[in-house]
Amino acid sequence: MHPAGLAIARALGVAWALPNSLIGLLAGVAGLPFGARAIWNRRDFALVFHAWPWGPGGAITFGNTILHTGHSLDAECITYEHRAGRCRHPPIRLGDHERAHVYQYMVLGPLFLPVYLLCGGVSVRNPFERAADRYAMTGKGWWPGGAA
Repeated sequence: MHPAGLAIARALGVAWALPNSLIGLLAGVAGLPFGARAIWNRRDFALVFHAWPWGPGGAITFGNTILHTGHSLDAECITYEHRAGRCRHPPIRLGDHERAHVYQYMVLGPLFLPVYLLCGGVSVRNPFERAADRYAMTGKGWWPGGAA
């Protein structure tokens, strides 16, 4: 795709994902008085709130916003399939996994959360999670089914 076309597609994706990004932005800002810090991450195409004080650990993405309980998205984590005991993969970069979700939000916009929940939520059964893991392992296939 031509660079200008890619920039337009990204801008449209950011606008389409904005309702979800606002959820993440509100939650992230709520964490600032408790030690969270916000950094725009060009690599992951998101505003990342590091040291977000709530949750079981790891990260969650809302549009172009990532709430991360740690200090760096370069942290390694295991895939959902590995966690479920289905296979052994080498660790993946957490930020790569979350970037796949950013792209997924940019395609589905406000439809992402309902579709994601209908597909199984946070579990190995969810094709969005499997696609994010695949993307983190290979750099390809962030869309369920591997088409993107």
